[in-house]
This record gives sequence, structure tokens and C-alpha cells, in this order.
Amino acid sequence: MNQPTMLHAPPSVSLPVHLVAGLQDALLMAMTDLQRLEGLLDHATANLLDRFGSANRTLGQIDGEQAAELAPVREALHQAVTELQFHDMATQLIVHTGKVLQSCAWRLAEEAMEPEEDEQPMALDPMPERPSPVTQSEMDAGSVELF
Repeated sequence: MNQPTMLHAPPSVSLPVHLVAGLQDALLMAMTDLQRLEGLLDHATANLLDRFGSANRTLGQIDGEQAAELAPVREALHQAVTELQFHDMATQLIVHTGKVLQSCAWRLAEEAMEPEEDEQPMALDPMPERPSPVTQSEMDAGSVELF
């Protein structure tokens, strides 16, 4: 027996506009907070790199017997600078998460709000395809190409 194929509408949820607007605002605030966090990380990283560089230059001016004794200190400074390079991965994650939040906020608005009479549909950026630009395997110490 052949039964007619019926097309089913995808499941949907009806939400009050004020709830959707509140959720959209919360997503946009979270995105703004991530941008502030990125700025704070950039500032702190720049300051740390500057201070480590200054300490390394000061150590470089010491010569003789003390210079050999300070080699482990210079190595520790070098390793600290290398570890600060993880700032780049943190920034990538922040930017990626911000894009996801923004995409969710705009999609909510697009789906929940009726367009005005003369309004053109919003061109939505596609949702990032990768779940994360930095994977856990890339975060293992020494597995990242830094320079």
C-alpha cells in the first residue's frame, strides 16, 4: 500500500516577543563583555611582555660569574614569554564565541520579529562551522608554533 507522503513542518516554539528581546539583549551584552575581556587580555599581555623584556635586558647587562648563575632566571623568563603566546589562542576563542553569540542574537530577531513593510531582510553571517577555532589537542604544551 502506498501511503501519501506528507510534509511535516519543522517543530517550532512560540515565545513572547519581550522574552526573545530580553534574550537577544543578554546575548549582545555577553558579546560586549567578551570584547572587553579581549581588550583586558591584550593590555595585560602587552604589559607583561614589556616587563619581561626589560628584565631580560637588565639581566643581559650582568657579566662574569653572576651571568652564569642567572642563566636559569633568563630561561624562566623566556618560558614565561612563550607561555604568554597562549594569549593568541584565548583571543581566537573570544572572537569565535562573540561571533556565535552575535549570530544567535540576530537569528532570534529575524525569526521572532515580523519585518516592517519596507524592511529588507537582514543579511545574516553564517554560524561558524567549527565548534571552536582552538582544539584541546592544540593546547598541549609545546605543540603550538609560536614564532
